[in-house]
Amino acid sequence: MKLTKLISTFLIATALSVPAVAYAEDKAAISAMEAYFDFSEYESGTILPEQIPAEDWKKIYVIDTRDAEQFHKAHIPGAVNIDWRKVLGQRSKLPADKMVLLYCNSGTLSSQAAMALRVAGMENVRILQGGFSEWKAKGGFEANRIATKKSAK
Repeated sequence: MKLTKLISTFLIATALSVPAVAYAEDKAAISAMEAYFDFSEYESGTILPEQIPAEDWKKIYVIDTRDAEQFHKAHIPGAVNIDWRKVLGQRSKLPADKMVLLYCNSGTLSSQAAMALRVAGMENVRILQGGFSEWKAKGGFEANRIATKKSAK
């Protein structure tokens, strides 16, 4: 009986201490995000497929943040596959000297990974607005040429 009471007391004490630790960690994360948003320009983290000339794609480090199965079915040629939940942990392997462009199917998951990278101090990170679906729909690597041709008419 005493052992049961001791275990119960330990579990209750442990459960009560977790939120305090988690809150302290959250407080630091919240401060970092507040600082990020204070100095972030509107739409500074996104780029449209038609804003990237075909020849510039070679200068960009492209990350497909979808799962491996989706990546293997189809992806932007030249992209590397890093699941969106693992991107922050892989940040030391990402180039600092060129744009890092993240995408998923629509832009939702890649935006979470990109925000985490930006809060961690990486300023060269962008999200492909609309994701892989929009990239394909707008003409892939030719999206810029197509958009330029349409606006010239």
